[in-house]
Amino acid sequence: MTIKKDEAIQSILDDFEKLANTVLEQLDFMEHFITSGELTVSDEVLGFIAKNEETIDKMEVKLSDKIVNTIVLQKPVASELRKLMSCYRILINLERIGDRVINVSAFMKKIKTKELYEAFHEVFSNTAILSVKMVRKALLAFSNDDLDLAIWTIKNDDIMDEINSKLMKKLVKKATTEEANKSLLVSTITMKEMMSNLERIGDYATNIAEAAIYSIEGKDVRHHKLED
Repeated sequence: MTIKKDEAIQSILDDFEKLANTVLEQLDFMEHFITSGELTVSDEVLGFIAKNEETIDKMEVKLSDKIVNTIVLQKPVASELRKLMSCYRILINLERIGDRVINVSAFMKKIKTKELYEAFHEVFSNTAILSVKMVRKALLAFSNDDLDLAIWTIKNDDIMDEINSKLMKKLVKKATTEEANKSLLVSTITMKEMMSNLERIGDYATNIAEAAIYSIEGKDVRHHKLED
């Protein structure tokens, strides 16, 4: 029974790594087309993203079932159960991150005022880079039982929120000027939604980091501010 249990848990972790790498590939695509400064995303990249999204959805369902079956049938001990439950929590967030990448690529195509995007491109670029870095470090925290990486991710969520708040205020101010036209308004709203999706990726990274801490220490730090 022990061998079967160990094999079952290892199979879950192996599949989890494949899923995580697919999501990271999605994020790499997103980071690349945002930092490039271009508003057009090639059909080839869009095709890869769409195909990966289908893979992520199927893997998330399959892996969720494997986790539930392993918990029910193999009776894992406390530390193993924490690992599996944390993995389950992370799966949900990884699938949502994949959805946000799809959203961002769609919003890019809807921005009609290139000058407006160029004016705020550095903010979008830095936010994309930070959000991807947060997800990557949060996943490493879980895989390597690295508490420091988890804490780093959670603390950087405040920076993400601050960037988002400042940009939103600037965009609202831009949209309410006298020279604002329909195209500018549409682009402003679209960019606000795009930034919100990037900020949400940071939130999901924080959720992953919190799940990692639960796996490592058995502490549920959700809704609790970490001490400096």
